[in-house]
Amino acid sequence: MSDVAQLQAELEKLKAENEALKKQGGTKSGLKVSEKGGVSVYGLGRFPVTLYKEQWLRLLDMADEIRTFIKENDSKLKTKG
Repeated sequence: MSDVAQLQAELEKLKAENEALKKQGGTKSGLKVSEKGGVSVYGLGRFPVTLYKEQWLRLLDMADEIRTFIKENDSKLKTKG
């Protein structure tokens, strides 16, 4: 197969993958272990949120405090959408 034919085949493959991703719709949520050993959360925004285990545990321990803060500042906060 010539280089041009290989490039054309690769281009067609990438186009098909791109179309498949577009048809999936919104961003899927999910968790993944990052290359550096952190926990990445997908689906919250354009980029994943990645923190190390200790950071996630501290954040989860603050869940009630965060909820209270959001309620107290609801009028100042914006929502996406």
